[in-house]
Amino acid sequence: MLRRKIEAELERWHNAPRRTALLVTGARQIGKTYSIRRFAAQHYEHVAELNFIENPELATLFSTPRDAKNILMRLELVANTPLVPGKTLIFFDEVQQCKEVVTAIKFLVDDGRFDYALSGSLLGVELEDIRSVPVGYMSELDMYPLDFEEFCWSQNIGDEVFDMLRECISRQQSIDEFIHRRLMELYYTYLVIGGMPAAVESFVLNGSVADARTIQENIKREYRRDIGQYARKEDRLHIRSIYDLVPSELNNPNKRFTFSKIDKKLRFKALASDFDWLVGAGVAIAAYNVDEPCTPLEMSKERNLFKLFYNDVGLLTGSFLRKTALDVLNGNPDINYGSIYENAVAQELTSRGFKLYYYNSKKFGELDFLVQDRNDNVLPIEVKSGKSYKRHHAIDNVLAQSDYHLNMGYVFGVCNVSREGQVLYAPVYTVGLLENQ
Repeated sequence: MLRRKIEAELERWHNAPRRTALLVTGARQIGKTYSIRRFAAQHYEHVAELNFIENPELATLFSTPRDAKNILMRLELVANTPLVPGKTLIFFDEVQQCKEVVTAIKFLVDDGRFDYALSGSLLGVELEDIRSVPVGYMSELDMYPLDFEEFCWSQNIGDEVFDMLRECISRQQSIDEFIHRRLMELYYTYLVIGGMPAAVESFVLNGSVADARTIQENIKREYRRDIGQYARKEDRLHIRSIYDLVPSELNNPNKRFTFSKIDKKLRFKALASDFDWLVGAGVAIAAYNVDEPCTPLEMSKERNLFKLFYNDVGLLTGSFLRKTALDVLNGNPDINYGSIYENAVAQELTSRGFKLYYYNSKKFGELDFLVQDRNDNVLPIEVKSGKSYKRHHAIDNVLAQSDYHLNMGYVFGVCNVSREGQVLYAPVYTVGLLENQ
């Protein structure tokens, strides 16, 4: 039984003074259905679950406009439990198969007798209208694979360890060396196992990396099947090619995606929607190049220059040879961790609500990531996999430009916590503690 951070978010939704319907979004196989079921079992006497993939005929309940009374009467006929006002959660799963349920939610929430949760995959590409429900009727939670802290929970690492890490980062003081070494060992394990719940749970139960890799490959097969089922027929081949090229493209020196490897005759404009499909489906993460490392980053984004990452670092490492995965697991210093570290950092930052950018200039060098917090502070980030982590010309160059108004740069790597001038050094496993304030 894996502990997830979304549990606290579900509690906040449940305890809100005015209840809305709840929509949990995210890619397949990240634990959405499991988390809702577990929460529902703890907080409701009755749970009516309706899955639109397992029972596609349920979509007919919402096929024509009906009022709440009519819909609820029909739901009573198909529910697997009594619908008791004030004690029942009605859970609509795989809602990408039933677009009409979104329209009905407003009326059902207004009726007020029951609570409602919705979940689905590919909502960013298949159900864009699900985000058009009037404010006040539906709350939305984005869910991701397990981050490193959640993975550590599965390895019996308690909250006090990460509380200590937060204090060390806040005070800019070093972490106890024994704890630092132990967490780096766990981080190497996380880079191989990743954050897909099925892979983590399998590893917790039997300690088998081989079993986890089999699960990872099955998840990627399912993602490819989704492309075949949900993407437009004329786009499927390109989307699959893009997805399969991510590991090799991240191994390029600049890690920027090269369009010619997909189809030499096509320009980016013809492929843009294919990249968007993968990001919208939640199976890939994009970081876009910007003209300048200053606020607002979105204004200087270059749409056709970007890096593409997998939504889970374990899926990336699972694409490599078994020997490479074993070397990563053992922390072999001869391995180039660059692409693996960057994928893990992209995954952590995305789960914290950051939009990802990067900066590449012939004059100043390349910054691996740029993010902007809610106070509009731009945070330049470099990810270092080797011992030469104090060589960071790009950060030094941009911090020296007063016009950019950058207060601090961050270097994440194998190092301990320290600060020199405007640069904060921190272990790569602490990137998830970077607050989107």
